[in-house]
Amino acid sequence: MRRTFVVIAAFAAVVLGAAPPARATGKKPSGGITVFAAASLTDSFNAIAKQFEKRYPDVSVKFDFDSSSNLASQIQQGAPADVFASADEANLQKVVDSDDVTATPVVFAKNRLEIAVDKGNPKKIRGLADLDQSGLVVVLCADAVPCGKYATEAFANAGVSVRPASKEENAKATLSKVSLGEADASVVYVTDVKATKGDVTGVKIPDRQNVVATYPIAAVKDTQNSAAAEAWVQFVQSKAAQSTLRKLGFLPP
Repeated sequence: MRRTFVVIAAFAAVVLGAAPPARATGKKPSGGITVFAAASLTDSFNAIAKQFEKRYPDVSVKFDFDSSSNLASQIQQGAPADVFASADEANLQKVVDSDDVTATPVVFAKNRLEIAVDKGNPKKIRGLADLDQSGLVVVLCADAVPCGKYATEAFANAGVSVRPASKEENAKATLSKVSLGEADASVVYVTDVKATKGDVTGVKIPDRQNVVATYPIAAVKDTQNSAAAEAWVQFVQSKAAQSTLRKLGFLPP
């Protein structure tokens, strides 16, 4: 039976101002965990890891950042992950359906799309409709990954058809084409553009055309460190972690 995503404990954690203690085993978290996370979480999760390791000095956190679709497939194939944080509900649902995740996923953040263009916007791109101009090099995320699916939905909302020069494996790879001068524009997340610190310029997409990306997280069934895995899941819902996510452009869950 299909499981539904629910937001549990996020509000309470924010109100209390601290991450709740790890559950499940009752042991004090220690050892190492590997968190599989959507590429768009790279900067935020690296920052949150520093906060987490101050709270839990006996725990070390490693990351595998990639598209959510790739990460879901790797988990299903037995990759040694302890936690999975996806950029969409569909890919986390895949590992729930395959019984690789048995905990109830929790939504911890949301995101929106933005057009990334060369610094200063020399092509004068004002919106999605401008991306079908002749001679404009547009790069998008691959169809199978969340940022690609979200972009397709946004184009449909805008009534625009775009033929990209290429489709990349995740949001970071897509954005790099613009930052390296290999493309004129791409559609990625607001947080990706913000993370470049001005290396590219962001062009906002109107709400009526934009898409809200939902980020769920859960511990993986076969984790070898359930106490630390659950501690991480709880910590990303804490006031400290949520503040970091807001500063880096994510929306509240």
